[in-house]
Amino acid sequence: MKISTQIKLVYSEKDKDALLQTIEMFNEVCNGISKVAFSIRVFNQFNIHKLVYRMVRDCYPLSAQLCIRAISKVADSYKIDHLIERKFNSYGAITYDSRVLSFDFNNQIVSINTINGRIKIPFVCGQRQLEQLKFQKGEADLVFRDGNFYLLTCCEIPEEKAKTSSEFLGIDRGVNNIAADSLGNIYSGNKVISVRKKYSNLRRKLQKVKTKSSKRKLARMRRKESRFAKHINHEISKKIVATAQRHNLGIAIENLKGIRKSTTVRKGNRYIRQSWSFYDLEQKIIYKAKLKGIEVTKVDPRNTSKECSACGHISKLNRKTQSLFLCQVCGHTDHADINASRNISRRAVVNWPIVGSVVVVNSCRSPSYKSLSL
Repeated sequence: MKISTQIKLVYSEKDKDALLQTIEMFNEVCNGISKVAFSIRVFNQFNIHKLVYRMVRDCYPLSAQLCIRAISKVADSYKIDHLIERKFNSYGAITYDSRVLSFDFNNQIVSINTINGRIKIPFVCGQRQLEQLKFQKGEADLVFRDGNFYLLTCCEIPEEKAKTSSEFLGIDRGVNNIAADSLGNIYSGNKVISVRKKYSNLRRKLQKVKTKSSKRKLARMRRKESRFAKHINHEISKKIVATAQRHNLGIAIENLKGIRKSTTVRKGNRYIRQSWSFYDLEQKIIYKAKLKGIEVTKVDPRNTSKECSACGHISKLNRKTQSLFLCQVCGHTDHADINASRNISRRAVVNWPIVGSVVVVNSCRSPSYKSLSL
């Protein structure tokens, strides 16, 4: 499996100047190449190379391979369409390959090509990233973000052989509770909702002020909310995958593609719903499960919250409140999200054994559950 791994460069002022000059010049060259390619209507990388390579080498102190990378970046940008001239940000990423970048993982040093020649720069990362870097392969992107330089590189992590599962851990995703599983664990979303409201209100106030200090504060806040939500999703996905591995279960999730277009919410709840990171959680569960050899399957989400996991009766009246499920036919009571997760678990199994109208497994469990606040 291919995973993108991020490391942070620890540089001196001299190294920072060299990297900044390189990234600025690289994107200046990209803009020049793009202008020529668009005016002549030539968008194939080989043909662009024949047109501009010698001119770029004569006019700019970029190495031969960095010139080739710039041509490749421009050609890739025109693969979407040829209707608009592509323009590149002064601090857009540079894609390095093994000819212009190499790693010394033992000493945590990277050797990187700049307009001032090769420089060696230390890097820092977590233990998990160090383990992933043992499988580093292919290109790496040099990214300048919030005043720091990062390298994002591809690592091909070996996967365990996926096991075919006969039973599944059902996962119901939501806003108030980020996830609930069919074993009775609930992962609360109260903290995420609170943080999202806090940042939304703070941004609204700062945008009204329009002073230099308010703009600096807004710049410092950029991506903070997103990073927090992703961190929470990482924690939840790790616990879900660990639970499935511990109980020797596959993982079943709902196919929520297009849910934002197909459902409506009150005006006051639109921001919370639009910022709901269900897809990010899904992707983290999938890739972590693949690394452990756990099967992941998607099921039809229709009526999972209205259907009784005990008798199969479907009715809007079954969902008494946001958290309470009470079947109008058999009287089965459970937490609404856990009931939905058990329906998801059942739908993932082919030829599920049923006696009459009562499901044999997951039938009429007690409403006890464990809430995990993060």
